[in-house]
Amino acid sequence: MDHDVIIIGGGLNGPALGLALARAGLSVAVIDAQPARARAEAAFDGRAYALAVASKRLLTAIGVWPALADKAPPMLKVVASDGRPGEGASPLRLTFDSAEIEEGPVGFMVEDRHLYAAFLAAMQATPGLTHVPGTTVTGHEPGPAGVIVSLSDGRHLTARMIAACDGRASPTAARAGIRRVGHAYGQTALVAAIAHERPHKGEAHQFFMPAGPLAILPLTGNRSSIVWSEREESARAIAALDDEGFLNLLRPRFGTFLGKISLAGPRFSYPLTLTLAERYVSPRLALVGDAAHGVHPIAGQGLNLGLRDVAALAEVLVTARRRGEDIGAEDVLERYQSWRRFDATTLALGMDAVNGIFSNDNSLLRTGRDLGLGLVNRIAPLRRAFMRQAAGLSGQTAKLLAGERL
Repeated sequence: MDHDVIIIGGGLNGPALGLALARAGLSVAVIDAQPARARAEAAFDGRAYALAVASKRLLTAIGVWPALADKAPPMLKVVASDGRPGEGASPLRLTFDSAEIEEGPVGFMVEDRHLYAAFLAAMQATPGLTHVPGTTVTGHEPGPAGVIVSLSDGRHLTARMIAACDGRASPTAARAGIRRVGHAYGQTALVAAIAHERPHKGEAHQFFMPAGPLAILPLTGNRSSIVWSEREESARAIAALDDEGFLNLLRPRFGTFLGKISLAGPRFSYPLTLTLAERYVSPRLALVGDAAHGVHPIAGQGLNLGLRDVAALAEVLVTARRRGEDIGAEDVLERYQSWRRFDATTLALGMDAVNGIFSNDNSLLRTGRDLGLGLVNRIAPLRRAFMRQAAGLSGQTAKLLAGERL
């Protein structure tokens, strides 16, 4: 075999899995369709991630966090509220304060370009990991002892198994005959970086409006990333506006709590969908991250869910290797699916339900959800339980999510 594991997809989950496995002694190749430095050298493109505490521990365990520490401001408080544009938020709101848990900040915000650059540097410095940029996978053929992977440059590589980290449309999953279920939300996310007069003090905000939620997430300096969900038709019209027109519509939604606001970079948009793979494994194959579950960004859990997959799959494979098992065998990969599928599906459907409940202007639902936010906010043990779940600190914790090396 050329490698123990071939990882298809060089976004974020792919490099994370590659580093976790290579640092535990496995031979790994990461096939990346993008040129090596394209994203690392790019200007801010609107993509930023809310990293849970457990995700930060994983990045520390695989040697990536030191390069990010000064580029990932902490989220010290998260405030969820309900309301309408221009009317302000309901006084009944839910506040998560990091002072209530022992682990420190609720999470950390990091821009895609910084995170990818840290992964790229770590991959280049890690023995046993081969990064193959600017190349796509054109096919794979599983067999009784391994899998043959065909590349766009004409090469063929062999491995014990492959991990698909190639996104929601996952060509790898499609080739394996893995079907997907889900639906479109009829919403589009408008994404941008916003500069503001006043410091955000590490506070993140989730403002639920009838058309969809607006997330305001703290970046470095006096900047925040926004993920503004609107109905598709309205989003198309907003995206077509010039910058000042965009800001004129954003201001009554954003509010004045951070003073005057302006754009701090280009604007982007993407449609919102729910897509779940019917199974996570196939002969010699495991799905990871968005290839397994594409979720609504309402709670910023997409990347965190993927990194939970990474931690679980890495632990399953490394343990199996040390026992002398075939790491691509069906029973080995089934352990990973049993570990991750229920948790990821439950969280995805939970976010789906929250979006349905909050993305409307029904007066009865509005009253009920405002009372619900206020009630949870008043019950400290329940509030802390929600915080620990969002931080990835509850349930079966993989070693990497606890900050332990494999």
